[in-house]
Amino acid sequence: MGKSDIRKGEIREPAVAGSFYTADPGALSKQIKDYLSAAPVKKIDGEIIALISPHAGYIYSGQVAAHAYKLIADKPIHTVLVIAPSHRVYFKGASVYSQGAFRTPLGLIPIDEDICQKMIQASPAISFYPQAHAQEHSLEVQLPFLQTVLKDFKLIPIVMGDQNLENCKILSDAIFQAIKGKKVLIVASTDLSHFYSYDEALKLDNVVIDRIKNFDTQGFASDISEGKCEACGAGPVITTMLLAQKMGANKSLILKYANSGDVTRDKSRVVGYLAAVLYQENKSNPGKGNSKKVGTDLGLNEEEKIFLHQVAKASIEARLFGETPPRFDPPTAKLQEKRGAFVSLHRRGQLRGCIGYIQAYKPLCQTISEMAVAAAFQDSRFSPLRKEELKDLEIEISALTPLKRISDVQEIEIGKHGIYIVKGFNSGLLLPQVATEYSWNAETFLENTCLKAGLFKDAWKDKGAEIYIFSADIF
Repeated sequence: MGKSDIRKGEIREPAVAGSFYTADPGALSKQIKDYLSAAPVKKIDGEIIALISPHAGYIYSGQVAAHAYKLIADKPIHTVLVIAPSHRVYFKGASVYSQGAFRTPLGLIPIDEDICQKMIQASPAISFYPQAHAQEHSLEVQLPFLQTVLKDFKLIPIVMGDQNLENCKILSDAIFQAIKGKKVLIVASTDLSHFYSYDEALKLDNVVIDRIKNFDTQGFASDISEGKCEACGAGPVITTMLLAQKMGANKSLILKYANSGDVTRDKSRVVGYLAAVLYQENKSNPGKGNSKKVGTDLGLNEEEKIFLHQVAKASIEARLFGETPPRFDPPTAKLQEKRGAFVSLHRRGQLRGCIGYIQAYKPLCQTISEMAVAAAFQDSRFSPLRKEELKDLEIEISALTPLKRISDVQEIEIGKHGIYIVKGFNSGLLLPQVATEYSWNAETFLENTCLKAGLFKDAWKDKGAEIYIFSADIF
């Protein structure tokens, strides 16, 4: 059925255009493209099976959603199944809008009626319950992003009522039977904790992050039922994880976490947002892409890494807006250990500042706070950060191991080591990820470290040159 064949009565008109996102087509297209442009390029070594994306108003969660949708830009995807939670009505099972089209300010998206009917036939738990779709925003807000990154595609729109684990299993089985043999992208729509303080939200949302990161549906369902975490789309996420596994997904990657306090700067009552991807790892390329980590693992868990990112961001914001620097209470002993670290800032894929302590002068949490401010405002290669640049800023933290002086450059391992060279009053350092990014061998890495120190590129060969190596946990 072509778009011209869709009868007016079968069109689900936009319910939240003008509130959750602008109703102006030109402004909407520009807003989404700006979000996508600001999101970093991520390389997934395998086939993308599913995305997890937030569903708040675009000004709050659009920048997070863009991290997921950028992965599928211009890919040959012709069918998308979106699973979203019901906020306005409760009903058993799940409702699939089974005919016609959805309209947004960017145009019509036709329904894949064949697959929708197959799902309804596959299980009595799936039906068409019109009230579930009438005013629901959680599915609708995903659609303009999909229209922007994909060409023509058909939609399978599902809204879940009952989100218990048994219903998730039934729904995933029915969907799998209906789409077997077809190439379909799955999108789970969810926000995380609602209206806790900033620090409490981080603790709750990290529980969700860990479960998704470890592909643990049973643990996630248990944590939700026991109140250890929150997600208004827990059912859609669990269903998507179960379905993605049936479709061959064996890896997950957290792309971005933030909450409303990062946007409004009101951290008293925040809502959490997450973007993630579930994919089937490319077995023919072991050791490439995400399967090989640059640097080393210092044992920091996901909660500690997210805490340090929030420390860096909050410190930059305080300086930018002329506020009193925040006081941070590190939740673990590891964050209080003295350790060297660098903070690197990127904006729209370009370096925007990078400064750090080489030696372990101060506790890691304090080091990150100070170096984030230094990278934003004191890197002599760049002008101080401006307020309008904040929304596009990406923060990368490199927590360093102690320096080790070497006499044999054969000890340098690309992908693991960074280099620090000292000769006379000159010194220069390059982090481990730099050599990997530019595909340098050890000699080229040494030469560029010399140039960074203001030396001739072969100065590393001189007797007076001191060469040190180190590694870093990069996140």
